[in-house]
Amino acid sequence: MFADVLEQNEIDALLDAVDTGEVEQETVHGQIFSRNRHDGEVIEVRPYDFKRPERVSKDQMRALQTLHEAFARNFGASLSGFLRTIVEVKVANCEQMTYAEFISCLPNPTSFNLIQADQLEGQICLEISPLIIYPIIDRLLGGTTLDLFIPQRPMTVIETKLISNVTQRGLEALAEAWASIRELNYTVAATESNPQLVQIVPPNEVVVVIGFEIKMSNRAGTMNLCIPYNVIEPVMDELAAQSWFAVSANMKDAEIKRRIDTSISRAPVGVSGILAETTMTISELINLQPGDLIVTEKAATDPVVIRVEKEDKFWASMGKIKDKRALRVLNEVVPGQRYAPPAGGELTELEVPPAE
Repeated sequence: MFADVLEQNEIDALLDAVDTGEVEQETVHGQIFSRNRHDGEVIEVRPYDFKRPERVSKDQMRALQTLHEAFARNFGASLSGFLRTIVEVKVANCEQMTYAEFISCLPNPTSFNLIQADQLEGQICLEISPLIIYPIIDRLLGGTTLDLFIPQRPMTVIETKLISNVTQRGLEALAEAWASIRELNYTVAATESNPQLVQIVPPNEVVVVIGFEIKMSNRAGTMNLCIPYNVIEPVMDELAAQSWFAVSANMKDAEIKRRIDTSISRAPVGVSGILAETTMTISELINLQPGDLIVTEKAATDPVVIRVEKEDKFWASMGKIKDKRALRVLNEVVPGQRYAPPAGGELTELEVPPAE
């Protein structure tokens, strides 16, 4: 039994006939099988690849990308302060794939960290490319990273310990970014150099991979955050774009005020007591000798000014408590107004260490 085979001239003639309209092109009508009757012309039919199922909706993917853009900004700022140089971190891509596809794209060796979240089941992966790992290590050890050679070997124990400081700052920035969805604490469960030896989920399991680009002076590298779907499945409903933006936009004023108060209360400020002020010439300043007296127009019994970060804030009286000089707050300083005694109430004691 022989199959009919068209010659090339017959194929050309047939294509020309279709183009000129002499032969009508056959239209294939697909059938839709369902319990309910549907009109095939109004139903949108899209291809679906069972080898790469998309279990995360587009809204949730957009929310994940927006969330990790905030993580990238915080992580970049944290690294810049830690390394004393400008470090730029930005999201390069955000997509879903199988775990096998993710592992096959990674270099070997690399810095492959298994991250555990306290309120989520399973583990996530944080991979940092050696192209940026070794410049960071060189920077920490005082190098310039100009003529740095990138070795093709696993990191030593000392290098792993140094880079753990960078990883820890990344986990803190990640927890801060996820705080609008859920309060999570991240810890490094294990570290591996060969990603092929780590299998946290089956190869065909769907994972969300957020790729980052890290730039530091003349060096650049990549970082990948792999989140298996079964790990973030409990919070998927909260990851819809509308609900995520609503959470960040509708935070209570009291909570925002509490966070600001907590952050400001830990900030150190400089406090000084101004006993008196006067003016003198340069020649008088140069001729000052031990034992000379500087006379001011201010009486010794007059109150002194307490300055906080070079701003006049309080009037105070000088005294002594337990062999230490101290200032007792009398009243607040009103701009443009001379000292007025307190209207009543208890006086506040503010101990000021003696000047050296």
